[in-house]
Amino acid sequence: MEQRDIQKDVFSDVISRLQAKQFFQSDWDIASCAVFFIFVGMILLFAILVLVHCCCCSCCTDEKPQRWKVGIENMALEP
Repeated sequence: MEQRDIQKDVFSDVISRLQAKQFFQSDWDIASCAVFFIFVGMILLFAILVLVHCCCCSCCTDEKPQRWKVGIENMALEP
């Protein structure tokens, strides 16, 4: 019984906020919503960048990637 009462209270609270067009009760609600949407936007941006990289960069080249020498070449080891 208590759970139904809580669900009815939550439902009526949501409906009253929608009717009053007051979705957020405090500045913390607005800030948390903004952080959430920024996080979701960054995830979507990274997914789009990965798709663009996979579709445009990796399919077009059939040659092996060029290896770069690192360090100093020791000419004394050459025959």
